[in-house]
Amino acid sequence: MLFSSFLFLFWFLPATLLLYFGLTPVLQYLSRGRLKSTTLRGVQNAVLFVTSLFFYAWGEPLYVLLMLATVAMDFGFGLLIARTKHRRTVLALAVSANLALLLYFKYAAFLAGLLGFSVAAPRLPLGISFYTFQALSYVIDVARNEVKPTKNPLIFGTYVALFPQLIAGPIVRYTDVACALSERVHTWHGISSGTRRFIAGLAKKMLLANAAGALFCELISLPQGSLSALGAWLALLAFAVQIYFDFSGYSDMAIGLGHVFGFSFPENFNYPYTAISISDFWRRWHITLGHFFRTYVYFPLGGSRHGVLRTVLALFAVWSLTGLWHGAALNFLLWGLYYFLLLVIEKLLLSRLLPHVPRIFRHTATLFFILLGWLIFAFDGSSAALSTSALWQFSAALLGRNTATADNAVYHLVRHLPFFLIAFLGATPLPRLVFTELSKKWTFLLWLIPLLGFFVSLAYLAGAAYNPFLYFRF
Repeated sequence: MLFSSFLFLFWFLPATLLLYFGLTPVLQYLSRGRLKSTTLRGVQNAVLFVTSLFFYAWGEPLYVLLMLATVAMDFGFGLLIARTKHRRTVLALAVSANLALLLYFKYAAFLAGLLGFSVAAPRLPLGISFYTFQALSYVIDVARNEVKPTKNPLIFGTYVALFPQLIAGPIVRYTDVACALSERVHTWHGISSGTRRFIAGLAKKMLLANAAGALFCELISLPQGSLSALGAWLALLAFAVQIYFDFSGYSDMAIGLGHVFGFSFPENFNYPYTAISISDFWRRWHITLGHFFRTYVYFPLGGSRHGVLRTVLALFAVWSLTGLWHGAALNFLLWGLYYFLLLVIEKLLLSRLLPHVPRIFRHTATLFFILLGWLIFAFDGSSAALSTSALWQFSAALLGRNTATADNAVYHLVRHLPFFLIAFLGATPLPRLVFTELSKKWTFLLWLIPLLGFFVSLAYLAGAAYNPFLYFRF
C-alpha cells in the first residue's frame, strides 16, 4: 500500500500537493482572475477526489469500483430521503444496503461457518468498514434533519474518498467537514502544524510501532513451550505498544494531512494508556468509532435513560457490534463481550466505590485489564503464531505454566528497556508539553525536531522488513 512505501512520500503526496495548490493560481492567471471562488474550490475538490481514487486504486484496482458504488448509492439515498414522505422506509433500505456490503465482504464466510456451511471468503476491500460507516452516518444524519443533503456529487465523493483518512480513519461525519468541503481557508499555520502532525505520526509508526511489532512477532514465534512468563508479559506489552502507536500514528498522519488541505478531522486518540477506568479508556481510544456507536446504536436503544435492563441491553449491542466491526473472528466478538462485562461491572457495581480508590491503583488495574483485552484481540487466527492453540500456549506462559527459563526474555528486556521507557513516555502528554515549552523559547525547534524525526523515519522505512498497518485489515 502507498502509505507503507517511498512512493507515497516521494511521488504521490508531492504530486497531489502540487496539483492541489498549483492548479488554482494557474487557472486564475489563465482566466485573468475571473473565476469564482466556488469554481476554484470545485477544482480543488476534483483534485482531491481524483487523487484519492488513484490512491485507493493503487492498492485496490478492482474494489475502487465498489467504493464508487457506495458513493453513488448513498448520495442518491441522501437526496431521496430529503424528498420523500417515506423517510423511514428509504432509510431502512439505505442501512440495509450498506450493511449488506459489509456482511458479504467481512462476515459471509464467518456466518456460513456458524450455520455449518463452507464458503470461500472474498478478499476484504481495504478500509471498507471506515468508508461505509462514513457514508452510512451521512444518510442517517440526513434522515434525522441534522444535515442538509448535498446536491453536488463531487462534494459527497470527496467526503467519502478523501485519501488521508480513507483507509483507517478517523471516522469523519459529514457534519465535521461539510463547511470545509464548500469553503475552506488555507494558512501557513495550518500547513506547518499539519506537516508537523504528519511527521509525528510517521515517527510513531516507523520508530515505535514497527519495533514493538517486530519484538512481539519474534517472541510469539518461539517454539511451543519455550516462552517464559517474563517473555509472555513482555510480548503482551510489545503488542500494546504496537497497536497504540500504529493506529494513533496513522490517525496523526491523517489529521495532519487534513490540516494541510484545510480540513479539521476529529481527534481519534487522547492518551488512552493514561486512563483511570475502562470507561475512561474508551473515551480516549478510537474516539470516532466510539462516538459512532454511541450516536447511532447506544442512544437510539435508550442508553442509560430507561433503567438498568435497557442500559445493559444497549451496552451489549454496542460491544457486540464493536467486536464484530473489527473482523469476522470469534476472538473479536469475545473481545467486545469482554469489555461489555467490564463496563457493566464498572458502571453498575463499582461506580460509587471507584472515586474513593487512589488514582495510582485505578490506573494500574485499568492497564492490567487493557493488557488482558489485547491478549484476546491479538490472537485472531491470521497465522499459526496467532491461532487458538497458540493463544492457550501463550496464556499458559503468562501464568507461568511453561517450564521455559527466562534467559531469553531477560535478554530482550534489558535490550529493549530504553525503547519501552521511551514508548511509555510517548504514550503520555509529557513529550508534547516539553516540545511546546521548548519551542516557545527556541522557535527553530519547531522545524529542527520534525526534520530529524522525518529523516530518521525515512531511514527506518528504507530498511524495514516489518511494516504493516494493523488497522488496514479492518
